[in-house]
Amino acid sequence: MVARPFFMTLPGYPGRMDEKEILNDLEYLQQTYPGEVRRCQRRIAEILDKYDYYEGSMIYDEYPDRLSLFRIADTISTILEQEAEKVSKDLIHVLVCNEIYKRRHGGRRGMIAFL
Repeated sequence: MVARPFFMTLPGYPGRMDEKEILNDLEYLQQTYPGEVRRCQRRIAEILDKYDYYEGSMIYDEYPDRLSLFRIADTISTILEQEAEKVSKDLIHVLVCNEIYKRRHGGRRGMIAFL
């Protein structure tokens, strides 16, 4: 048996959360994003909806390759710039990875219902 620090054995410790609790926590925290970031997240979710319908979509690969993730983020960045949104490419990449994580693990698509 592996020895763990005492706090890791306490009830409710995040390391003990099941996947549904983790996704709910992620979605709750996304509610606290600043307004501009929430708008970007919403738009990213809409764009990634299109990737859901491609057979063999790379977003569901066990290990999506880094280059493909960068291409998706770059494509989304270009779309947002055309829509007059100036957003950091690094921020877009992080939001894309978060959205893909949620989709791969059964999370709801897009931002949660408060939008």
